[in-house]
Amino acid sequence: MRIIVTIPVKLHHIEMLKAACPSAEFFFTNGRPDDRLLGEAEIIIGGIAADQLPLCKKLRFLQLSMAGSDSYAKLVPKSILLANASGAYGLAISEHMLGVMLMLMKKLHLYRDNQRESLWRDEGGVTTPMGARILIVGLGDIGGEFAKRCTSLGAHCVGIRRTLREMPDYIEEQHTLADLDSLLPDCDVVALALPQSDESIHLFDEKRLRLMKKGAILLNVGRGSAVDSDALAAVLEESRISAGLDVTEPEPLPAEHKLWKCPNCIITPHISGYYHLAETHDRIVRIAAENLSAYLNGGKISNLVDRSTGYRENGNRFRAEGK
Repeated sequence: MRIIVTIPVKLHHIEMLKAACPSAEFFFTNGRPDDRLLGEAEIIIGGIAADQLPLCKKLRFLQLSMAGSDSYAKLVPKSILLANASGAYGLAISEHMLGVMLMLMKKLHLYRDNQRESLWRDEGGVTTPMGARILIVGLGDIGGEFAKRCTSLGAHCVGIRRTLREMPDYIEEQHTLADLDSLLPDCDVVALALPQSDESIHLFDEKRLRLMKKGAILLNVGRGSAVDSDALAAVLEESRISAGLDVTEPEPLPAEHKLWKCPNCIITPHISGYYHLAETHDRIVRIAAENLSAYLNGGKISNLVDRSTGYRENGNRFRAEGK
């Protein structure tokens, strides 16, 4: 059996994967594999370019290294098992969200700007998570982990998900997207953790951005396409809201875009997940190793993707603790 691993790996990752399938022939490419390798590959761990998919004549299982699987859900034939890495990123991205939210609440970004100018100036009042009403749009692994952290700080968390299910104890209310417009005017923070889908593209247009409570914070760590960048810049320039963006539309954000100059906006270049936190990297490989073992032994594969939605199938979740 040939297994191609396109993600970067360290020695203990290689050992983990080989232990899951000792008899396999592994190829670690750390990026796009050579076309000549693909014809005999039964399993790919990481990802594959769209133009290389037709070369994968024997591919039976594609284990993605990303939590979102929107584009792959449409591209990969249904005859190929497709799983994502949901469950790997919640820790890193939720902590990033928390850090950015607190920076904006405490105006630390303004003081950092002042420091560069050697400017000793009081920027005035600040806000707190304590008692804040926080709306999380996309209550998966990332949104759920963020809600847990905000709840521990005394916030009142409201979740939006595609379909209503049993409500976790870190959420006080649960809604669907149909209620979004009625919820926005009362929320102090709106956090987006959505994969891309037809209904999520420009979900936050100028009309919805203006529905947000004056002084509220918008966080986006899902897909940049969920927010109309030009509309957001216009609303930010009026100092109606603040924003923390780890994703934008387009990416990279052009140097001339107005968002760069908005003083009440913090932009990071889609780095909240990736491999910057070692635990995230380990979790991605752990998911792959456990699913590789399940595939070989006829077990249950975690994080199988529902091709009709691009989301992970319900009840098919990887546990970050490996339980």
